[in-house]
Amino acid sequence: MGTLLHFKHLYTSAFENCKPGILVVLLKVYSVFCGLMLLMAFYAFAFRVFNGFKF
Repeated sequence: MGTLLHFKHLYTSAFENCKPGILVVLLKVYSVFCGLMLLMAFYAFAFRVFNGFKF
């Protein structure tokens, strides 16, 4: 749990002093998008591993 809190602190402190508000919103949306893409890649890999597809 401490690791998740550390990542949350890093994420929130990265956007503390950004002045243009629209830039902060765009960067936050982009970071969530990248996280979803990583989760999708892990899911696809696990799906192939557990269903016996050849790589």
